[in-house]
Amino acid sequence: MTPVSLDVFIDPVCPWCYIGKANLDRALAGAPVQPFATAWHPFQLNPDLPREGVAKRAYLEAKFGGKAQVDAIHERLREAARKAGVALDPDIPQRQPNTLDAHRLIHWAGIEGRQDPVVTALFRAYWDEGRDIGDAAVLSAIAAGAGMDGDAVARLLTTDADADDLMARDRDAREKGVTAVPTFLIARQYVVSGAQPPELWADVIRDIASQA
Repeated sequence: MTPVSLDVFIDPVCPWCYIGKANLDRALAGAPVQPFATAWHPFQLNPDLPREGVAKRAYLEAKFGGKAQVDAIHERLREAARKAGVALDPDIPQRQPNTLDAHRLIHWAGIEGRQDPVVTALFRAYWDEGRDIGDAAVLSAIAAGAGMDGDAVARLLTTDADADDLMARDRDAREKGVTAVPTFLIARQYVVSGAQPPELWADVIRDIASQA
């Protein structure tokens, strides 16, 4: 079966993106063949943050209206994550990073055919380990762990290489109707929004297989 294109718009600091990828991965694990040729695309939730990031909890409380509101949001996230088999604690990350450099890493990983392991590692580093994925040293280590040249990534991160292109791609996605993440574009025709359950993806995979 020829794989169908799956374009995924995410931000690594989006917990729903982490949950959505976990649900997709569960469905793919049960698929007899790989149905998708997946590409990961940039969508910054907080593009106006300083490049060094900010304190996460204070940022969220200011954004959502206080501690009680953030606590309620985090409890809903924990429940959704449990259902997806993800041990996500929204209080583990202490920084709210600017994710432009993380998106640059995802872009460079795509050139080397290593996007999926890099995206997975970014989610785990931020949500499971509380690492600052706006930090060049953290990103270089993630690259090396995924089989990329960590030293080369470190050097690239000292420059503005591909930054303008990534920001232009982000703007283009918004202009074409992407308003939230995760957003999945199947075969460049069908849009699936949000952290959909594995059962939905299993149905999609069966439909693709039936038309092969």
